[in-house]
Amino acid sequence: MAPAKPIAVGISDTAASNAALLWAAARANRLKCPLAVVNVVDDRWMAAEVLPYLEVLRESGLGLLKEAGEKAVAAEPGLQISLQLLEGGVGAALGDYSRNASMLVLGTSGHNRGALTDRALQAAATAECPVTVIGEGQSEGRGILVGVDGSRESTQAVAFAAAEADALGEELTVLYAFTGPNRWIAAGLPQSSFATHVVEEEQIVLSETEAGLRQDYPDLVVHTVMETVLEPADALLRAAAGARLLVLGSRGKGGFERLVLGSTAHAVLTQPPCPTVITRMHKQHNG
Repeated sequence: MAPAKPIAVGISDTAASNAALLWAAARANRLKCPLAVVNVVDDRWMAAEVLPYLEVLRESGLGLLKEAGEKAVAAEPGLQISLQLLEGGVGAALGDYSRNASMLVLGTSGHNRGALTDRALQAAATAECPVTVIGEGQSEGRGILVGVDGSRESTQAVAFAAAEADALGEELTVLYAFTGPNRWIAAGLPQSSFATHVVEEEQIVLSETEAGLRQDYPDLVVHTVMETVLEPADALLRAAAGARLLVLGSRGKGGFERLVLGSTAHAVLTQPPCPTVITRMHKQHNG
């Protein structure tokens, strides 16, 4: 049997990064897989005359890795840990490294759109594995929430979320935020049977999702919610407050191929209400 791919956690010297480290270590221990602790030295702007400073950055990065490794071992004794120093653009380097990982875990600066958030977004857009973004000060919640919209990406997100909920003994909530008819009515169009028909068609997406889950996970408690007032990102942020995990697909329905991170996922990741997983779309089934 091939060795399990590690869970990789990208670290820096922030509180959110420390939270991500501990979350990743706990998950790796629960799944009995290795943990790879990764730090990236951003050398993109280093000119030849400042190369000595690059060595200082490398030493600092190695120090962060050593300290993080010690914290992870203290939190999860017996965990198999490797330390990896990378160089290059942070988002791109982590995205490339994700090919060797089963999951990439990152901290975010939360409500402030700072560099950490931007790097988390970049990595989530390019990673080859699921990406989990952890905010600072997030307490342990209850329940798994997954956002759906009928796309292939959200179907994969549902599969991931259901497996997580089943393994953790959590209830699963499937949320579909659809605001089309309300936008039309707000714009002055009269309510019509067509608008009602659209909502009914979208309700079928939820019903089919629920039916599939009940077949695959007969003991899983599943709740379905259709939100027709709030925008999708706002609905997810509100519903996921206090959740153990929020799961989203990498791209929503109707997204351009080049926009590998959908607008809803992008909005949620700038202020994740709980640990948030962005699943990936693969031609082959995830192992």
